[in-house]
Parts: sequence; C-alpha cells; structure tokens
Amino acid sequence: MATLNVPPVPPSPRDDAITLYTAFKGFGCDTSVVVNVLAHRDAIQRAHIQHEFRTMYSTDLLKRLSSELSGKLETAVLLWIHDPAGRDAIILKQCLTVAKNLEAATEVICSRTSSQLQYLRQVYYTRFGVYLEHEIERYTSGDHKKILLSYLTIPRHEGPEVNKEFAEMDAKVLYKAGEKRLGTDEKTFVQIFSERSAAHLTAVNHYYNDMYGHSLKKAVKKETSGNFALALLTIIQFSENPAKYFAKVLRKAMKGLGTDDTKLIRVIVTRAEIDLHYIKAEYLKKYKKTLNDAVHSETSGHYRAFLLELLGPNQ
Repeated sequence: MATLNVPPVPPSPRDDAITLYTAFKGFGCDTSVVVNVLAHRDAIQRAHIQHEFRTMYSTDLLKRLSSELSGKLETAVLLWIHDPAGRDAIILKQCLTVAKNLEAATEVICSRTSSQLQYLRQVYYTRFGVYLEHEIERYTSGDHKKILLSYLTIPRHEGPEVNKEFAEMDAKVLYKAGEKRLGTDEKTFVQIFSERSAAHLTAVNHYYNDMYGHSLKKAVKKETSGNFALALLTIIQFSENPAKYFAKVLRKAMKGLGTDDTKLIRVIVTRAEIDLHYIKAEYLKKYKKTLNDAVHSETSGHYRAFLLELLGPNQ
C-alpha cells in the first residue's frame, strides 16, 4: 500500500506547471511550493506536469529543478519526478558506472519482480542506448555477476501458487549443494534463486528450516560471501516479506554515526507509490519507533519536509 497522498481533485498539470514556474521566479526559489506540489502527485501526473512545463516555457522542468534546488533535496526531488522504471534505470546507471555502488545495484535488481525487471531492461536501453545486461557484464564479476544476470533475464512466476513437493526437493538440493558438501556448488544456488517464484522460495526456506534446524538465510551466510551472498540474501528476504526487508534497509541507513542519505532517499522515493505504508508498519513493529520520527531526527529543512510528505501521516 502506497503512502503517496494525492488530492481528490488535483490541479491540472498546466496549473501545476504555472505554480512551479512562479515559485522559481524572483530572488530565490519558493521551495515549500515545489515540495507541496511534487510530493503529492503520482507518476502519471508528474509526467504531465513535465510535458506542460516544456510546452509552456520551452525548458525542461528537470533542468530548472536542478538549478533551483541543491543538496539532498535536489537529489530526492530529481529522483522522485521520474516514473518507477525510469527511476530504477537512473539509479542503476549511477550505481554501476559512476558510484560503483554494487550493494545498491544489487538491492534494486534483486527486489524487483520479474515483470518489473523486463520493463526496466527496455527502459534502460531506450534511455541510455546500452543493454543493462552489458553494463552488469562490465561492472560486476564472478558469481555475483551470474546471479544478477540470471535474476534480471529469467522470467519467473509471480503468483502465490506453490508445489510443496517441488519446494521440499529444492530445499534438499540446496542443502546438498551447500552445507552437506565440502565447498559450495554456487551454480545450483544461482539456478534455484533466479528461476523460482517468491512464494516458492518462501516455501523452500520453510522446508529447509524444518529439515535442517535453521533458515536458508543462515545457510547462505555460512556458504557464500561478498556481493554474491548479498544478492542471495536480498532475494530470499524480499521473497518472504518485502516490507520487513526494506524496514531493515532503512534502519541500516539511519543507524549509528551519520546517515546514509543516498540509501534513505532511494528506499523512500522508490517505495512511496508501492508499499511504504507496510514498510512503516514493519519499522514500528521491529524498532518500536515510527519511521516518520526516525527520518525527522536524521534530516532537516526542506529535505526533511519532502521525505515526510512522501511518508504520509506519522503512524
């Protein structure tokens, strides 16, 4: 369930474009207006506003926002204004080719459904003129590369149906490929984790725990390492409970000295139109503090205001 709060009868895209243009005029930008407009429009509405702005003022809204805003607010707003697939493409391009942030790239790829990834691949090529698979080939390596490529390209069933016998068999196969033998058969882990549905992997984890006394997650931590382990753990945790997975990512972003604002922005912005309501509930349940309060204590100014608008009511 999304947290994005769109007015029942929002202004027309033309009126929003005029409002934004007015906010940009004069000495300094009326940032509050920018936040109040864009934080309450869905992806389709944001696309229409961009089109109207370009038509009316012969300039790109993204460029204007970039010149008027700064710092973390600029980062968050410029990411938010895109549609989900376009946003994921931008994040992956940045992570793979500029920031070399393989952890973030792994998070994005391994926490998207098969259909989302198929569309993302098309958008990536359209936007950047290069295949996402080729970027992964170039910027990753080893078993990490294999799992990302497989997870990205292999179609998976997305329904809740599970063949219990098949799931039990997969649990046994994974045990034989990992904990039962000396050394790990990584190829088997790549195959099962990339070809099976989320519901199936959840069932595999259940049977693994029943038969061997601990979770598949624990086995993965024991048998694999590095970014390969990260990819497998992301897949299994997201399969079981996406909201709980992202609550943990957010906690990690805000825990300790300093805040990982890139991670904080990425999760809130990418999930606000999908399941941020459930992520907030999991965060409260696990950490006994609302996500709104956590974000409020770790951020400030218009940047804080923008994230809190996306988060919705403090509950």
